[in-house]
Amino acid sequence: MNIKALNRKTIAWAFYDWANSAFALSVLAVLFPLVLGNYWSENVDGATVTARLGWITFTASVIVCITAPLFGTIADTGGYRKRFLFVLALLGATSTAALGFIGAGQWPVALFAYMLASVGYYSSVVFYDSLLIDVTEPRNYSFVSTLGFSLGYLGGAILLALHLWMLKSPATFGLENTAEAFSAAFISVGAWWLIFLVPLLFLVPERHSPIEVTSGAIRAAYAELRATFREVSKYRNVAVFLAAYWLYIGGVFTVIFMAVNYGQRLGFADEDLVLALLITNFAGFPATLLYGLAAHRFGPKKGIYFALLVYIGACAWALQMTNVREFYIMAIIIGSVQGGVQGLSRSLYAALIPPEQPGEFFGFYNMTTKLAHVLGPAMVATAAMLTDEPRWILLVLMPLFLAGAFMLALVREQPVSA
Repeated sequence: MNIKALNRKTIAWAFYDWANSAFALSVLAVLFPLVLGNYWSENVDGATVTARLGWITFTASVIVCITAPLFGTIADTGGYRKRFLFVLALLGATSTAALGFIGAGQWPVALFAYMLASVGYYSSVVFYDSLLIDVTEPRNYSFVSTLGFSLGYLGGAILLALHLWMLKSPATFGLENTAEAFSAAFISVGAWWLIFLVPLLFLVPERHSPIEVTSGAIRAAYAELRATFREVSKYRNVAVFLAAYWLYIGGVFTVIFMAVNYGQRLGFADEDLVLALLITNFAGFPATLLYGLAAHRFGPKKGIYFALLVYIGACAWALQMTNVREFYIMAIIIGSVQGGVQGLSRSLYAALIPPEQPGEFFGFYNMTTKLAHVLGPAMVATAAMLTDEPRWILLVLMPLFLAGAFMLALVREQPVSA
């Protein structure tokens, strides 16, 4: 790794992972599932809550799938990636903060705000990911990409630790009860997201296209999108990688999405579930950095293979899980590979695509991500309607990891200069 890879551009870029990971960890994985089940849907059976969570996540994923390639095409046309990122991050942050003002039993309103926040979060990532090629050289993609994920783990863990403290001792923060602590937590996530977006807006450069957006931008973008579909098919590595990625990242996301709900269904206390995810993130910070350093030397594919093997083993082990101590152990294991597989996937893809069309191609990348995210929640929601046994969900994940690894073997890594 070239030490010049660590500069104000790359650090400012990576800090957006620090910013939005507060939503991914505190809201997506912890706060929303807990409050939805215990406050907004009080006295509703667990299977119904799981189905609601699954279908609203499915809906947000469909919206992102439809819009992500279009957003990327328009942003590339005018060189407006940072502007799109700001608007979508603002949507996500304000919708997240709004969750702090929703009263007990108002689960439809909560689901709608959560859907908007999710759309803002996932759509903004289209433009964030595409800026990777603007802040560093191809030989440093793996390190810089995993640097972002590692900072995201650390930032998310710090804020989640604060939230855990707030929930255990509301009076310390001038709050009357746990309900007020949850409200303050949602608001703090929105503020955190916007504050740490600022360095990227001012310090990260962006390559501009000489072609400006016109009044017919949407129509032109759709035409360009059709051309990009044909263009992607010309890049064998890109097409094969996206197929592999669609399979295994669907499994990865389902593990993240289901962790708290799965623990609830097994009867574990909410405090234990939050602590386990906190452990996952603190373990993920150094582990993801190590992944980036190892991939810089050995290539990202080997790191992805190892992570998928760990996920298969973790799913098999979780089938017989009976106590919270095992849940803590699994949190450490998943934390050691979760950021690595995502960071190395992003860096491998960045090395495969043409550098002059980052928005378009990362639009497809994020569309593929959301298609995988559609698959996971839909499977969860369907399984919840068919059976009250949560362990069945894990059985469908292992083939996704295996098939994804097989497809990944067909991708040829691009050589880069040392």
